[in-house]
Amino acid sequence: MQGKVDTRSEGKSVRTYSPKPGDVVRKWHVIDAQDVVLGRLATHAAVLLRGKHKPTFAAHMDMGDFVIVINAEKVALSGSKSTQKYAHQHSGFPGGLTSTVYGDLLVKYPTRAVEKAIKGMLPKNTLGRAMATKLKVYAGSEHPHAAQAPTPYVFEQVSQILK
Repeated sequence: MQGKVDTRSEGKSVRTYSPKPGDVVRKWHVIDAQDVVLGRLATHAAVLLRGKHKPTFAAHMDMGDFVIVINAEKVALSGSKSTQKYAHQHSGFPGGLTSTVYGDLLVKYPTRAVEKAIKGMLPKNTLGRAMATKLKVYAGSEHPHAAQAPTPYVFEQVSQILK
């Protein structure tokens, strides 16, 4: 092995970067849900909440940003999901399962429908529940977080917006 030198580290072992809790920098993003397909909106919001868009992402830490979703009442469902997809709730008692058509859920509780879609794409543990607290969903176009100066999130692909 003569003549072979590790030029990246000059003989030292290369260490993987592990972020510390003090290294986390959180931004605020605002997503306008008007005419955006619900599943596409949920995936983008979940990526921002988890922090997977950051180069310092670590799966064991809450690295995510705050996400504000406005115009939840104007979100779009693709295909025939408004009549065929069901949202289920169980009270915990025998026979306590109630099912609601997603179209009715969007009309009656638009914020709950969007929150359910986004939370379903987060981890199912204490870390996922901590990430979900940084999600703020509003039915209208107004939100009380103007003081945080959120940056508008722009969808880059045209196919993500229903025409």
